[in-house]
Amino acid sequence: MSEKITAKITAVGHYVPDYVLTNAELETLVETNDEWIRSRTGIRERRILKDPAKATAFMGSEAAKEILKNRGIDGSEIDCIVVATVTPDYFFPATACLIQREINAVNAYGFDISAACSGFLYALTTGASLIESGRYKKVMVIGADKMSSIVDYTDRTTCIIFGDAAAGVLLEPDTGGTGIIDYIQRCDGKDSELLCMPAGGSLNPANHETVTDRLHFLRQDGRTVFKKATESMADVSLEIMEKNGLESDDVAWFVPHQANFRIIDATARRMGLSIDKVMMNIEKFGNTTAATIPLCLYEWSGRLKKGDNIILASFGGGFTWGSVYLKWAI
Repeated sequence: MSEKITAKITAVGHYVPDYVLTNAELETLVETNDEWIRSRTGIRERRILKDPAKATAFMGSEAAKEILKNRGIDGSEIDCIVVATVTPDYFFPATACLIQREINAVNAYGFDISAACSGFLYALTTGASLIESGRYKKVMVIGADKMSSIVDYTDRTTCIIFGDAAAGVLLEPDTGGTGIIDYIQRCDGKDSELLCMPAGGSLNPANHETVTDRLHFLRQDGRTVFKKATESMADVSLEIMEKNGLESDDVAWFVPHQANFRIIDATARRMGLSIDKVMMNIEKFGNTTAATIPLCLYEWSGRLKKGDNIILASFGGGFTWGSVYLKWAI
C-alpha cells in the first residue's frame, strides 16, 4: 500500500506596501474618528499601494519571490501557481499568469480563484489536492488584493476596514503526517448582494451610469455580514476540531481571517482558546481580504514548531466560509 501523501507548507512569503493609511488620515476623508474605528474593528492603520502603475500582480510577485528565496529554489521548479484575489489586474489574463512571468516559472501553469476573503483557504485546499494527486511536487498558493482599488473613500462603513497586501505559501508533498490534514468549506449565495461589487461584470458592465452611481466599489450590509461571519467562522472552526478529535489544549494556534477583532474574539472563545493562541495583525494591516491568513502565517512563522496543530478559518463575500486543519511542517 502506498503512503498517504499530504501537502505541507515548506516556505512563506509576503509583501505589504510602504504607505501607511492611519485612522487619523481617514478622519480627514470621512466622518469618523480613531476611537470609533478601533472600538468597532480593532484597526489602527492599513497599507495602501499608491503607485498607479502597480497592482495585485506586482504584490503577488513580490510575495512569490520571497517564497522562492526562503525555500532556496528557482521559479523553474514551480509546477503550478494558484492565486486567490477579487482585485485582479485584468479580467484576463489571470493574475497567476502575470506572477508566473515575473518569477520566471517557465514550467508552471496557473489560475485565479475568486472567493473574496475565503479565497486563500479555497486556493490552499485546491493546491493541496494537486499535491495529494501525486502529479505535482511544488505548488505556490498566493493571496493578494489591492482593495484600495475598489474601496469608496466617501463610505465610512467600508473605507476604514480594508488595506492592500499579498502573502503566500509553497506546498510540497509529505508522507510523515504533517501538512494539511482536513478542511471544511462552504458557500451560500442567497444573500450574495449583501457583500458585493454591483458593477463591472457581465450583468452590469461598465458604462457612464454605473460609474456615476459608484457601482464599481464594494458594498456591504455591515450588520448582517458581521452576524453571519461571527456565526459561520465559529461554527466551522468548532466543527473541524470536533471532526478531528481536537480539544482546545491540542490547538497550538488559531489563524482567523482578519476582518474584525470582535469576530475573531467571539470565534476563539467558541473554540475555547485563549487570545494568546490567536494570530492577529488586524491593527496594523486591516482586512487585506485573501492575504490576511498567509500574512499572519508569515509574521508568526518564526514562532511555529514542527507538528503544531493549526486551525485556519475565514468568511467572505459569496457568502463563502471554511476552516482548515494543518500540522506545521517546518
